[in-house]
Amino acid sequence: MNSSRADASLKPRPVPDADTGRYWEGIREGKLLLQHCEACGHVQLYQQSRCRACGNEALVHRVASGRARVHSFSVVHRAPGPAFKADTPYAVLLVDLAEGPRMISGYTGGDPSEVGFDMEVELVCEADADGRVLPMFRALRA
Repeated sequence: MNSSRADASLKPRPVPDADTGRYWEGIREGKLLLQHCEACGHVQLYQQSRCRACGNEALVHRVASGRARVHSFSVVHRAPGPAFKADTPYAVLLVDLAEGPRMISGYTGGDPSEVGFDMEVELVCEADADGRVLPMFRALRA
């Protein structure tokens, strides 16, 4: 069996590095950590060593509220590869976090056909079948 075929049967795994290690640690703990610049107040996701607004290195991690609103979404009916076949249909979300940044994630806890624009969602950090803890969103419960 050639290696590209074997790789297609596995879902990609996040690979934490010096910039993103704390972010993924937070996700494993059930928390979404956003970087806040102490120099200019900018809030950013995805983690970097410098503020994208002012270039300062004075960044601190703060726990996000976990609340967001669906900006855009796509419901996937045809898996992009063998690793995702059992998941179809599933929704991929582009959400506006309450703190400002936008984030791409998946939808969980309901039928993907119920997702809509401006739908309020909340963060859930859940382990997949392989034990990877990933940030996902579900409909906000009243």
